[in-house]
Amino acid sequence: MTSTTTLPRTPPDTGEPEARRGTSNTRRTDVFAVLGAAASAVALASVVFTQLAPFDALLGFLVVSYVAFLGIYTLLVSLDESGPAVRDRLAAALIHSLAFVMLIGLVVVVGYTFFRGRSALAHLNFYYQDMGLAGPLQPLSVGGVKHAIVGTLEQIGIALTITIPLGIIGAVFLSEVPGPFSRFVRIIVEAMTALPSIVAGLFIFAMVILGLGMQKSGLAAGLALSVMMLPIIIRAADVVIRLVPGTLREAALALGASQWRTIWHVVLPTARSGITTAVILGTARGIGETSPVLLTAGFAQTLNADPTSGAQTSLPLYTFQMVRTGEPGLIARAFGAAAVLMVLVLFLFALARLVGGRAPGQLGRGQRRRRARASRRDAVRFAARERARGPVPADTDKVRS
Repeated sequence: MTSTTTLPRTPPDTGEPEARRGTSNTRRTDVFAVLGAAASAVALASVVFTQLAPFDALLGFLVVSYVAFLGIYTLLVSLDESGPAVRDRLAAALIHSLAFVMLIGLVVVVGYTFFRGRSALAHLNFYYQDMGLAGPLQPLSVGGVKHAIVGTLEQIGIALTITIPLGIIGAVFLSEVPGPFSRFVRIIVEAMTALPSIVAGLFIFAMVILGLGMQKSGLAAGLALSVMMLPIIIRAADVVIRLVPGTLREAALALGASQWRTIWHVVLPTARSGITTAVILGTARGIGETSPVLLTAGFAQTLNADPTSGAQTSLPLYTFQMVRTGEPGLIARAFGAAAVLMVLVLFLFALARLVGGRAPGQLGRGQRRRRARASRRDAVRFAARERARGPVPADTDKVRS
């Protein structure tokens, strides 16, 4: 019995262009359902707040509108879809609405900070002067946050210098060297993740400043920040390294590479983007802390570029101290410092993504140049080796052929 294959019939060529097929999951009826449910929910909440109940709070109106929107939207979708599709649309509405609320919250926080600090940000001296000549009643044309910017950069630089190598080594140890000791270290790291910032500051204050006799300085503040950042980096990098496929390790070991060479040339390059994210998370935890810096570095009104001696100020500590005064000019400076801190954090995160956010196997510009130079050196070495061997005899060519 011979099997036959039936091919689909080709539609006749009518000379008209083929109709474009849409690949989006969103249909026009879905948009109408969302808009109709939103309008109905607002109208229902208005009736409840103005006619049925003596409510007048804006937050309550938003909550009632949101709950009514979910109910009406579910009812509208159920008219055309089955049960699983209704649950899927309801879950999608919840997720998108929560994401929208988070975005609105972020915009409000950032916008409010820049709005309150606009009077200080408009003065150029705010960026290159310190508070040495600025009193509580001085105008915004005197004083700035130069000393706080320098202190923040030096303290977070010291903390990153300590935590990046230790965090990567700790993550590699936890993921690549299993055993009872690694399990114990993992428990300690997970416990230190929830360590209060004041405890980290008190630890460095007791061990380094009181125990070793070191004075309050930016170095001590960097050590306190590193205590807080280290468990975050270790835990996040450990999760990323454990996601590297085991087949890559097996392939490297099968080719004769040692375990540590496999980690250095296979595991870490593959997890480079995730490790960068771990460093960003640790930096976000440490760069905004106030209490460890206050305990270990003190507070200074003037610039101190030496992190090894003398009090030093950071942008979060500057913001905290200025807000506590209650003076309108100093409060404006505090919000301006908070805005500068957000811009600085955004710049550092973008720089980290630019440096370490490449995909696995993708080489940078410098790495490509070094590879090209190595290839040229290999070509010269191979050519010199062939010249040293001399011409190949004719009978040898016959044997090879």
